[in-house]
Amino acid sequence: MQARDDDWTTYLAIRAAWLSFVGGRTQGEIADQLGISPAKVHRLIAHAQKAGYVKFQVDGRPLECLELEDEIASHFGLKSCVIAPDLGSGDQETSIKSVSSAAAQVLSGILSSPSVGRVGVGMGRTLKAAVEEMPRLARSDLAVISICGSLTRTLSANPFDVVQLLQDRTGGEGYYLPVPYFAESLEEKDMFLGQRSVQDLLQRARKSDVFIVGIGSVEEEGHLIQRGMISKEEQSELNKSGAVSDLMGRFLTIDGKLAPVRLGDCAVGLHFDEVRGARVIALVGGESKVEATLAALRAGVITDLIADETLGRGLRERIGLELARSA
Repeated sequence: MQARDDDWTTYLAIRAAWLSFVGGRTQGEIADQLGISPAKVHRLIAHAQKAGYVKFQVDGRPLECLELEDEIASHFGLKSCVIAPDLGSGDQETSIKSVSSAAAQVLSGILSSPSVGRVGVGMGRTLKAAVEEMPRLARSDLAVISICGSLTRTLSANPFDVVQLLQDRTGGEGYYLPVPYFAESLEEKDMFLGQRSVQDLLQRARKSDVFIVGIGSVEEEGHLIQRGMISKEEQSELNKSGAVSDLMGRFLTIDGKLAPVRLGDCAVGLHFDEVRGARVIALVGGESKVEATLAALRAGVITDLIADETLGRGLRERIGLELARSA
């Protein structure tokens, strides 16, 4: 009985949302049409929004964002750059919210195209948030393929893996890489890579039409640290090596070169050199990610960037300072 009540509530919530946001009807008019009270209409619309049935989209971006996009795309030779407006709070979560909203529009457009039959996906907080914001697509023919290990070192599911979430949003078929993001040793990595199923999946991933990745940092707020993906000793080694960025499990110094650390050699998944020349879309948010983003862009693999305004301003300032020093 409870399931039926829930289904009826969902039905009414969706209908009320359509009448309100698409039909432009007042709550009183909706109440009369559905035979319920205006107060219940208000609750139903709130339920529809909270359940994710209502998505808002703002077309266009402020002039300052467009100027940043042109500067960053030109400097790094990007195919495209989208800068989401600063929402004012200045914290990491707000930056991710801004980026995810802009990225959801971009990704839904790309993944709606019949020319994209395979998408290789990385993982991360911003990427997950963007997929959660995407509308549902009718792409049952789409293959969603993990390009890095889908598990933690304890073999639990990685909460920032987006294969299942993107599969649900598109109706496509998902392919997990059933190994840890990092192996404990090179010997263990070789053991994982020696499995036929792993090799087959990686080969499938290499043939993706587009790749969507995040850019990670090695700071305390980075998800590798927060989720216990790497140890404090490994973090210390990364800091000593000059690593500032995690791109597909490989660590980069500020000049976009591989950092000399053992941990990067233990990453189980595609190396970014294996996707060089393909379309690689990177999602990143927050001013704290300036160095990580700068290093990732200098690696020369990323073709499209989606970031927020605070990060964009930080990149512009950093680029300006370096150009001034070299002048």
